[in-house]
Amino acid sequence: MSTKDRESLTAAGLDRRRWMQHAALLAGASAAFGTAACQSGTTSTARRPSGSSAVDGVVETPDSAIVETTAGRVRGFVRNGVYVYKGIPYGDTTAGGNRFMPPRPPTPWTGVRPTVAWGPVCPHPPRAGWVNQEEQFLYQWDDGFTGEDMLRINVWTPSVGAGRRPVLVWIHGGGYASGSSQELRPYDGERLAREHDVVLVSMNHRLNVFGFLDLSGIDGNRYAQSGNVGMLDLVQALEWVRDNIANFGGDPGNVTIFGQSGGGGKVTTLMAMPAAQGLFHKAVAISGSFIAANTPDQAQQLTAAVMQELGIGRSQVSRLHEVDADTLLRAALAAQQKVIAFRFPVPGAAPVINLGWQPVVDGTVLPETPFDPEAPSLSANVPFLVGNTFHEFTTGIDQPDAHRLTWDEVTDQLTQQLGDRTSRAIEAYRDIFPDAKPFEVRGLIGADVFRRGAILQTERKAAQQAAPVYHYWFGWKTPVLDGRPLAFHCQDLAFWFDNVDLCLQATGGGEEARRLAAEMSGALVAFARTGDPNHPGLPEWQPFTESNRAMMIFDSTTEAAIDPDAKARAILAEGVS
Repeated sequence: MSTKDRESLTAAGLDRRRWMQHAALLAGASAAFGTAACQSGTTSTARRPSGSSAVDGVVETPDSAIVETTAGRVRGFVRNGVYVYKGIPYGDTTAGGNRFMPPRPPTPWTGVRPTVAWGPVCPHPPRAGWVNQEEQFLYQWDDGFTGEDMLRINVWTPSVGAGRRPVLVWIHGGGYASGSSQELRPYDGERLAREHDVVLVSMNHRLNVFGFLDLSGIDGNRYAQSGNVGMLDLVQALEWVRDNIANFGGDPGNVTIFGQSGGGGKVTTLMAMPAAQGLFHKAVAISGSFIAANTPDQAQQLTAAVMQELGIGRSQVSRLHEVDADTLLRAALAAQQKVIAFRFPVPGAAPVINLGWQPVVDGTVLPETPFDPEAPSLSANVPFLVGNTFHEFTTGIDQPDAHRLTWDEVTDQLTQQLGDRTSRAIEAYRDIFPDAKPFEVRGLIGADVFRRGAILQTERKAAQQAAPVYHYWFGWKTPVLDGRPLAFHCQDLAFWFDNVDLCLQATGGGEEARRLAAEMSGALVAFARTGDPNHPGLPEWQPFTESNRAMMIFDSTTEAAIDPDAKARAILAEGVS
């Protein structure tokens, strides 16, 4: 391998580069900036291709698609037998005087409101085309259009009116700073609704400075909850589900919240919020464990930096309501880099990811840090499913020579971060995966922070000895791009949503992918129905306990396992407090 190739594949060139390229995925704080604005149930014997968008190729807008909501009637459309509603308001605009305030109910309307197209998304740094051709090929970002009237909700359902179907509420990723309910193709809920007889809901909400600017230190009466209004938006969306979903054929008494990456962090935050209790009954966190929350001091330092960027003094706080959205967002990103800059988590570090813009442990809206030092007692009786992918951000996307790395080169790279733990960690993973290439082991170690975080949350939930917790580990590697992406961050979404054929550029399609999608989406829907992910197409999946340490590995062959990487994690965690 040439010197130039080696330089591009250094530890920094793999981990740090991938993380910073994906800052939009988790932190939304990249130098590149400008506003712009994936089903389960029983296994079918005559299963259509996963994620096929051409079942019968029919779109209709019948009167039967008109549904009554608490704010007025809405009209969706019917696509391939599924009723689809996009952009239903679940709250009022958050602009002007409503900025930084808890969400307000939507303004009622008369007549029938068309809800057939995506609504606005919160102003945020766009993701599409930020990094490279291979990234865009795999993810196919859709940034949508931005606006502060973004409290919009989407619904996919097999039928409206009668029916008490399980409700799956999807919370998008992007940390607490970026993203939307439409940004990735796997998020489409048509197949989950049609093939598995569930109702799928997703929403947009306030992010970054619009959702988490803590002004309580300036005016504690007016802005008491401003540091958490982005999370209160999600609570209001869940209240909308409670009050309206029966008219869409869903069961408000059987709601599962699930999210990935930052969305997984939002799920675990909701598990610790008093206002959210009773609004959901099961929870799923996908590759989003231990995304941090800010202390009041951290949050208010960030607030002061934003106001300094804007030239606004404490006595002029009302001017923040008048600043245009683009200017406010630019100031917020600049302030974050100065005060709570995104910290790259290296292998062997503490499994906590600090993103800057994130909820505030204010003692009221969020009384405690979720899962630290223990699982939230508020949701002790909520069944929980949690896990992550094998390789997360340490992948070969845009790294054409990734699979040419040698064991010596991988050892040299990791020694920079792990010191004398390096050879023992590599050996431990090679014992588990004897056929793995050097770069694949490099990826497993690079994903260590995510892995240990997911395990720690699982252990703390199990320690409550109340509702069950189920743990998984996703290792399926896509064949596209010579297999270099490995089991990357977001790769599993197409499988959970049973949309592998809708996401061919990321999955490659094929029978193996469809089989895995049936297993994973089947587990998700079974969990949503009953709190137990087991179904006929899956090996027995036992709840994780402190004694059995049971988990499911989703891969080319799905199998139940007993904590296979415990030794490797213990090596990487040496010296971590």
